Amino acid sequence: MRRDDVIKMAQATGWDFGWEMTVQQVCEFAASVAAAEREQCALVCEQAGIDGYGTLAAAALIRARSPQ
Repeated sequence: MRRDDVIKMAQATGWDFGWEMTVQQVCEFAASVAAAEREQCALVCEQAGIDGYGTLAAAALIRARSPQ
């Protein structure tokens, strides 16, 4: 994940990069970062793509993870 990606995710929550963030903004930002990281992990699994080793199934399981 690039710096610009993180900034865009923070701005999408309404964070204006001041000193104050609401708890909701922090939670939304954390969820965005986690979702982006899960997607990157799933893509790595798919790109490994060795038949018979369950890489596509592993990618699907990574994507299916949801916040607790």
